[in-house]
Amino acid sequence: MKNALTEKNKLSLIGSISLGTGVMIGAGIFVLMGQIAELVGDLFPIVFVAGAIVVGFSSYSYVKFSNAFPSSGGVVKFLNKSYGPGTTTGVFSLLMYVSMVVSESLVAGTFGAYTLRLFPDSFSGYASILGVLLLVTAYIVNILGNKVIGATATFTAIIKVAGIALLAVAGLIVSGLVDIKGDYVAKNAAELPQSFGFIAALALAILAYKGFTTITNQGGDIVNPHKNVGRSIIISIVLCTFIYVTLALSVAGGLSIPEIIEAKDYALAAAAKPVFGVWGSWITILLAIIATFSGVIASVFSSSRLLGMLSSMKQVPSLKRMGNFKNPSLIFTVALAILLTMLLNLTRIASIGAIFYLIMDIAIHWGLFKHLRKEVKFQPAIPLIAIVMDVAILSAFLYIKYLSDAFILIVAAIGIVLILIAERLFMASHTNDRGEMAMGMEDEADAEK
Repeated sequence: MKNALTEKNKLSLIGSISLGTGVMIGAGIFVLMGQIAELVGDLFPIVFVAGAIVVGFSSYSYVKFSNAFPSSGGVVKFLNKSYGPGTTTGVFSLLMYVSMVVSESLVAGTFGAYTLRLFPDSFSGYASILGVLLLVTAYIVNILGNKVIGATATFTAIIKVAGIALLAVAGLIVSGLVDIKGDYVAKNAAELPQSFGFIAALALAILAYKGFTTITNQGGDIVNPHKNVGRSIIISIVLCTFIYVTLALSVAGGLSIPEIIEAKDYALAAAAKPVFGVWGSWITILLAIIATFSGVIASVFSSSRLLGMLSSMKQVPSLKRMGNFKNPSLIFTVALAILLTMLLNLTRIASIGAIFYLIMDIAIHWGLFKHLRKEVKFQPAIPLIAIVMDVAILSAFLYIKYLSDAFILIVAAIGIVLILIAERLFMASHTNDRGEMAMGMEDEADAEK
């Protein structure tokens, strides 16, 4: 009976796709569009196409990993298979975890920025408070279990995908296709080749698509994971690419580039107003609220599962020490997201998330290429291409940020160093005199429970 109930509570293919698209659309559409336009001007619709191509190469490794080792630990399981238990797996896993929590904070902040468009300007300082309230709501929904999460994600995904697609198509019909001239030059990249800013902007575009990794972290919770994880990833990326590009063209037809940059935290609502009037702006805000709501729920679910897996694998301290709280990994995840939401603005949150994710992504591809040729069937050239793309994009993005906001690089560097030191000290704390680590690798058994 226990097994039957467990199988019954697993997520369907549609539920898994809904979670993946929910995370992507929640962050990518409503806030990153303005930040990308700030780097490349009217080329920003093309950036989303290029980003989809890069993510297509990147997702190959995750699909191959998921087919071979489906697990609720997702990325943690992949890194462990590649590098074995220890500091390396722990550090890169924590980078992934933190990037996911950063995304939750980004989406929560976006929720606040759009919701405040319904109120007078005097309430503008309350965006972070609204974001915190959303995160608390996401905690409550996640406590209710997989079925509630899947049903919520499916319902909201249908509303927002249909609504945003209709809004985008209608916007294109009203405003018409725009001329993409590519004559905008960002102030912080005026002396650099235009292609440099475009490559750097891909870091944000990738962040807009990174929600597909949420699906890999659901492996043990999905029906028939060997097939459905890969299908969910591919379908989610295709759906989001269509939505991103169509809506980007619609925004470009409704606002000039300076206007998009000025309203970058709520660009879609600003773009809808001149095209559809006040009602169009309100509808866009409502869709943004629904999209960010579902995005936070999906991301909190996935990141807390990843942290729980790290704890069960003894890559981080046991979360059971938090007392008799139900689901301590969920509590810790939401608490960290709340802290980030209160401390950082949306642009800086997005930048840190992009940096951490790209570093971890490189480790995933290298691990597959270098260590798992005998265990996983794949084409070696594809992860190598993904690595070259990631390194080029990360390098360009870091240099752009060095020119415009070096503080972000300092924060990111401090974060990485702290993760490395903390993980190394923790590993040393449970290493015996013979240099053996009592890791207790129960991840596969845990995923099947």
